[in-house]
Amino acid sequence: MVDQLSPELRELKQRMKSFVNETIIPREPELMREDASSDAAMNELKQAAKSAGLWALGHPEEIGGGGLPFMDFVYLNEVIGRSHWGSRAVGSLSMQDSIMLHLYASEEQRSRFLNPLVAGDAYPSVGLTEPEVAGSDPTQMQATAVLDGDEWVINGHKWFTSGANQAAFTTVFAITEPDSEKHAKFSSIIVPTDTPGYEIVRVVPTMGHTGGNHCEVNYNDVRVPYENLLGDRGQGFHIAQKRLGPGRIFHCMRWLGQAQRAFELMCERAKSRYAHGSYLAEKGDIQAMIAESAAEIQAARLMTLDAARAIDAGGEARTEISLIKFWGARMLHNVVDRAIQVHGALGVTGDTPLEFMYREARYARLYDGPDEVHRMVVARKLVRDPYDGVPWA
Repeated sequence: MVDQLSPELRELKQRMKSFVNETIIPREPELMREDASSDAAMNELKQAAKSAGLWALGHPEEIGGGGLPFMDFVYLNEVIGRSHWGSRAVGSLSMQDSIMLHLYASEEQRSRFLNPLVAGDAYPSVGLTEPEVAGSDPTQMQATAVLDGDEWVINGHKWFTSGANQAAFTTVFAITEPDSEKHAKFSSIIVPTDTPGYEIVRVVPTMGHTGGNHCEVNYNDVRVPYENLLGDRGQGFHIAQKRLGPGRIFHCMRWLGQAQRAFELMCERAKSRYAHGSYLAEKGDIQAMIAESAAEIQAARLMTLDAARAIDAGGEARTEISLIKFWGARMLHNVVDRAIQVHGALGVTGDTPLEFMYREARYARLYDGPDEVHRMVVARKLVRDPYDGVPWA
């Protein structure tokens, strides 16, 4: 399938790809350091993106973004994803949270919390996952928020609150309606991270990161005004799903960018490495790896674009999104793994981006719902109706 992109979008996509390849990727060694020099490099990249007219392009125009239509940004996110740091450098890291706030925030909340996100002056974080209960079943969350006069008093224990150590606020999901049915028990409340009682216990070490940004957070009688409620009481589960749906599309498109970059590295290595009487590219096993990778990337790309079009048309696209979530994560792992294999020992060193990409790919099978849950969702729907959300219906 040839993408039917407008000339303007095609040109914008090429400009973004050039920016990622020529401006962001060369600075990845600095960005890997996770220290003050990394922050300085990122600030320079953010300013460069703004100067190049590539900042926050997917955010709605009325909140200060570029106002690109959803599908246009889906295509753009594919090339932003070529670098792990691309979304932060071009202002699209806050897309999910900006969409959530744009849909549900009051005017005061927009001014205080949303506008700084779009400008790149602040980062958001979300408090969903709890270590004591299964993150794959958000209805088991135990954090509570009790109304005391005109204040919420929040108590709970969260972890994998990604970015909390740098964020201006956390949108925490907690039980406010304990007597309601399980999907209506929760509300979402905005908590500035400098609020007394908001305690970052640690940045959780994860797969090669001693610093990183996945935080464990305690809420110890945290008090915030009633007006920090996002949306209506009991609407938290619905708000979370509205945030996660488009977010999964954006994740899958970024994974495609990562897989395509790994694929390019694999092909270059196969053409340049000579062993046992021929180049790797001339060996059947390596040719099979290249062909399988190309097929998996193409399949995942078409599935993801199909799901994006379903959302763009106003549907919830639950089956389509679950399909791409577990298929895309598997594809990303497979392609990066093959690229490492073709590179041999070099592939597991820090001399290529592949070992970092491999570690990051493993997360993809867990966040925003583990593979097993998405397969279960798909199977349950299709057993009831074999044509529920499948393109051949």
